[in-house]
Amino acid sequence: MDYKGKLSDDVTIFDVANEAGVSYSTVSRVINNKAHVAADKRDRVLRAIAELGYVANIQARTLAGGRSHIVGLLVHALNTSYMGEIVKGIDNELDKVHYDLMLYTTHRRKTKESAYVAKLTRNLADGLLLVLPRNEEAYLSALRQRRFPHVLVDYQGINQNVPSVGTTNEKGSYEATSYLIELGHRRIGFITGAMDLGCAQERLVGYKNALAKHGLPASPELIREGDFLQPQGYNCAKTLLSLPEPPTAIFASNDISAFGVMEAVRDQGLQIPKDISIIGFDDIPQTEHVHPPLTTVRQPLEQMGSIAARLLLDYIKNPDSPVQRVELPTELIIRQSCQAPYQILSMS
Repeated sequence: MDYKGKLSDDVTIFDVANEAGVSYSTVSRVINNKAHVAADKRDRVLRAIAELGYVANIQARTLAGGRSHIVGLLVHALNTSYMGEIVKGIDNELDKVHYDLMLYTTHRRKTKESAYVAKLTRNLADGLLLVLPRNEEAYLSALRQRRFPHVLVDYQGINQNVPSVGTTNEKGSYEATSYLIELGHRRIGFITGAMDLGCAQERLVGYKNALAKHGLPASPELIREGDFLQPQGYNCAKTLLSLPEPPTAIFASNDISAFGVMEAVRDQGLQIPKDISIIGFDDIPQTEHVHPPLTTVRQPLEQMGSIAARLLLDYIKNPDSPVQRVELPTELIIRQSCQAPYQILSMS
């Protein structure tokens, strides 16, 4: 049956169950954050809820008890471990206080983000978490005026008067680039993230600052615009490797892009790190299991989610609490994907 034409208020728990291919009791356990649900089934249910726009009958609960005991969560997608680690931290904190999570995926569409914010703030949720927001200028002032509890995760936007949790992106990028320079690399390719996001901009700044500190130029031909996704990481790496004088190292703005770089390097018949060194950013779980294990900049992703959830719960209890902006430290994690350039090794 096609549910896509239904209004979200008309979508039932049975529609979600049918779409996800599970029983309605499984959907109920997922909605209420109960244990004993297989990970693949939980993922299918969450995707079905997001796709169908399912909304539980929460208004009655809100009117009866004053609060829905639900937190809204907006993410752009569920297809990376980056997001999974953050959501894990959020979910663990909410479970401690018996709060449920209502998840929406925006698929990187700014209009969807604004629409979901509007929906969640109409008696559906007590507070709102947004991971990597892309359209915050459209609703932040309204949230503040309504004193609606909200926290932004991995946010480095220009608005400083907003509750948020982030990391030292610029410092982490600076340290990763400096590490490559200290190994002897002088031509270091850089693949950005989606440049409408503050974290991508800060990582580019860190890369450029490290080059300047060591007296190296930031050559435009060595900087390629990516989007934090693996296919574009692959394409950018192929472009860099085709230069008359290709880089001896490539720094990708996240691990997913770095995996695309590794694939492109192998397709060129090159070896990592003998022919080229590679660094990523995030330290998602897969970085330890690729070959060779990936050197990367660790963001405490699960901790970011936990702190954001705790901040939000505090704002729900005390809406007039002062705005807090938490910045967690990054850490360079050295593994086997980097070494000194071959020319230097052969001379030693």
